[in-house]
Amino acid sequence: FWDPVENASFMPWLVGTALMHSLAVTEQRASFKAWTLLLAISAFSLCLLGTFLVRSGVLVSVHAFASDPARGMFILAFMVLVIGGSLLLFAARGHKVRSRVNNALWSRESLLLANNVLLVAAMLVVLLGTLLPLVHKQLGLGSISIGEPFFNTMFTWLMVPFALLLGVGPLVRWGRDRPRKIRNLLIIAFISTLVLSLLLPWLFESKVVAMTVLGLAMACWIAVLAIAEAALRISRGTKTTCSYWGMVAAHLGLAVTIVGIAFSQNYSVERDVRMKSGDSVDIHEYRFTFRDV
Repeated sequence: FWDPVENASFMPWLVGTALMHSLAVTEQRASFKAWTLLLAISAFSLCLLGTFLVRSGVLVSVHAFASDPARGMFILAFMVLVIGGSLLLFAARGHKVRSRVNNALWSRESLLLANNVLLVAAMLVVLLGTLLPLVHKQLGLGSISIGEPFFNTMFTWLMVPFALLLGVGPLVRWGRDRPRKIRNLLIIAFISTLVLSLLLPWLFESKVVAMTVLGLAMACWIAVLAIAEAALRISRGTKTTCSYWGMVAAHLGLAVTIVGIAFSQNYSVERDVRMKSGDSVDIHEYRFTFRDV
């Protein structure tokens, strides 16, 4: 994880995800208009920034292209023109699309806004960790490295509240709602999440790692509430659209992704060994024998 080139493509994904949810609020409540516009500008700007970082050769990565200063200068000039022009237009005309809607604290749009803020904060963390070594070196301050521990620590603090809000958000109504309406469901989901996140690592591995339990808890919370909310809609005969089922599938997909990250980060084994024909090496409960090339 956290290769600079992969980070360059991850940043637009984070802001694009925030944009999709902000568009839903704009469509349903005619709110967040200026915020949605700014997210759209930011998502496209980050796509251009990623193109510059990857194609210009300023990043050192196995995934980067060969260094080409001429191509890099062209992309940089185009990026400055497009981003600068977009931000100038937004600064000059953005007030004309501002919303005057007051949103209740416990409402779906407020929870979506909170998740938007967390996604943008996550993007800024990735942006800082990717660009700071480059800027630091160009300023003549020497080479620094921002590695996996920084990203893992920062993302843990951001993604835990993000997962909590993501699970609750679809259960809350637009406009205004009362927390006690979903209190019992949240209690059941919390107990189910706690049991599953503690039981699954114990069943599959001999040791239980705290970060794996945390990752599983986030994934189970999202999945349990997504399935429960869909079941409630079906039982009540509430009309569902293709976009709704797309949302459910996306949330379940994110839960599966979190499970994969949690297990691969804490239980994966990587070893560099020198072997000749006939040699064997034991890794966990498996023996690998090098027979021939």
